[in-house]
Amino acid sequence: MQFKDYYEILGLEQGAGDAEIKSAYRRLARKYHPDVSKEAGAEDKFKAVNEAYEALRDPQKRAAYDRLRSRGYRPGDDVQAPPGGFGGGGAYGSPDLDEIFAGGGAAGGFSDFFEGLFGQNRRAAGGFNTGRAAPPRGDTRAKLAVPLEAVYQGSSVRINVNGKTLDVRVPKGIREGQVIRLGGQGERGDLLLEVEYAAHPHFEVDGRNVIHILAVAPWEAALGATISVPTLGGSVELKIPPNSEAGRKLRLRGRGLPGDPPGDQIVELEVLAPRAHNATQIDAYVRLREAFGDDWRRA
Repeated sequence: MQFKDYYEILGLEQGAGDAEIKSAYRRLARKYHPDVSKEAGAEDKFKAVNEAYEALRDPQKRAAYDRLRSRGYRPGDDVQAPPGGFGGGGAYGSPDLDEIFAGGGAAGGFSDFFEGLFGQNRRAAGGFNTGRAAPPRGDTRAKLAVPLEAVYQGSSVRINVNGKTLDVRVPKGIREGQVIRLGGQGERGDLLLEVEYAAHPHFEVDGRNVIHILAVAPWEAALGATISVPTLGGSVELKIPPNSEAGRKLRLRGRGLPGDPPGDQIVELEVLAPRAHNATQIDAYVRLREAFGDDWRRA
C-alpha cells in the first residue's frame, strides 16, 4: 500500500486548524469538481481532495493518520502496518449508527490506503489490519456519498458494489451519519452504508442549511441588482440590496435540505473586481478611482 500525504493534497501544514482544513477542501473541491473543471485529471484530483478531507476532518481519524505520518513516510512509499494496526493500542472505530431501512445499495470509493488505515477489519491476509473486530453478524460497513440533489428530492443513486450494479433508494432529507442497511449485500452479511454528503460545486452544508457563495461585481454590490442564483430546487431570482458589502449573508427561506422545519439557503456575497481587458474597461476603472479618491478605505 502506498502512503498518501493528505496535508500535501490539501496544501496544508500538519498543524492546520479545522477552519483551514474546511476552507482548503471547499476551494479545491470547487476547482476540481468534474461538473465544472476542464483540467486534465480533474476527477482524480477531486477524489483525492475528498479522501484527504474525510481523513483530516474527523479528530480520531486525523490522530491515527498523524501517528503514521510521524514515521517519516513520503507519498508513494510502501506502508507496512505494525501488529495491532495503526491505531496503537485500540483502533479507530465508528460510533453506533441508526438504521434507516433495508434496500439496494452502494459503497465508498476511497483508496486502498484509506481503507487500510480506517476501514473495517475485513481484508485478506497480507492487507492492513486495523485491530478492529468484525461488525456483528459479519455485516460490512461502508461510506455512501450522496449527491445533495438526491437528499433534497429523495431519489435513487446507482452504484457498483461487490461486482453488482444496484440502485439505492435515498430517503428525502436523510442526514449525514445515518445508515442504510442492505440485506445480504455485504461480504459475509448485510451491507451498512453510512451516509455522507458528496462534495458539491455550488453548495456546502451546515446542518439543514445550505450555503452558496455568490460572486457579485462592485457595481452590483454598490447599486443593488437582481441576480439568478442556483438552489437545489432550481434557480431563483435574488435581490441584492444597495450598498452590500463582501460577506453579507442573504437568506432564502425553505430552500435548504428537507426537514421539520426545512433548512434555508444562505447566500454569502463575494465582491469580485472583473479584469480589465480593453481600453474602455481600463478607462472605467480610472474614472472610478478618480470618483472615489485615495481615501475610500477610511470612508
